[in-house]
Amino acid sequence: MPDISLLSPPFSPFILILAYLLDLAIGDPERLPHPVRWIGSFITALERAVRRFVRTPGALRLGGVLLVIIVVGLTYAIALILLHVSYGVSPVLSQMISLVIVWWCLSIKSLKTEALGVVNAFKTSGIEGARKALSRIVGRDTASLSKDGVMRATVETVAENTSDGIVAPLFYLAIGGPALMLAYKAVNTVDSMIGYKNERYKDLGWSGARLDDVANYIPARLCAILVFSASFILGYNWMGSLRIFLRDGGNHPSPNSGRPEAAVAGALDLKLGGGSYYGGVFVPKPSIGDMDASPDEGSVNRAIRLMEVSALLMVALAFASRAAIILF
Repeated sequence: MPDISLLSPPFSPFILILAYLLDLAIGDPERLPHPVRWIGSFITALERAVRRFVRTPGALRLGGVLLVIIVVGLTYAIALILLHVSYGVSPVLSQMISLVIVWWCLSIKSLKTEALGVVNAFKTSGIEGARKALSRIVGRDTASLSKDGVMRATVETVAENTSDGIVAPLFYLAIGGPALMLAYKAVNTVDSMIGYKNERYKDLGWSGARLDDVANYIPARLCAILVFSASFILGYNWMGSLRIFLRDGGNHPSPNSGRPEAAVAGALDLKLGGGSYYGGVFVPKPSIGDMDASPDEGSVNRAIRLMEVSALLMVALAFASRAAIILF
């Protein structure tokens, strides 16, 4: 099997460290341009085009496959061409573009900010404010959630996005460089926009959702191992983290999301999962974890610490991987 990273121009692992520090410092300012928003706009335009010409379920599935190929393939090709052309002009310019791409693809500070935003909204505006803040980061209905439900959903979101927003992008950076990292973000964006099982997207979004499942298979399990390791470092229930990951990691409709959730549930002695409402429809889900302790603001803060330490461990792994590619 060829080394995917050889398709990318030389990429200094120290750029990863700089991008990590940049993300910690300023995160993802909403006013700055961001390729994920561009990708999202492109997906919306392609969806309109597909629906203009096809109506039947089979044709919509085929249109969804073409949409995924175009979005992901074009994202990867543009990034790779940009890196190669800039490297031909100046290796330093190529490294600077790599820095921006890696920074764009990390979500450590933004995830922390959004999760703390729910906690702070509860403290200042009560349950209504917390529900509104939570609605920014979850797909489930939040209007009738209790405090326990809001905090549980926030912990689950931190756990899932530790995988999707941090571990998985760094995994693809490690094996394929910045272009593959950005291509992964395109896969994840397709899934987040059209990868639903509702009447509107069950056919068009089928291929995007399946590709996202495949792309996250290894990172989700790696994330659970990192959470287990982070719980040991932080003095949390690391034995519980491993046990619940192994026992309850499959207790989720997604083949991947339950893995980091289970590791977090065990580490924090919480019970996560359970059914939720989406668009007014109740979707049953099995529970994850043993304890019936109610998640609170402290649970969210501890989940964030697990995320931060897991992110640092993944940065170290990705750095070591890129350094090994250069040395060997």
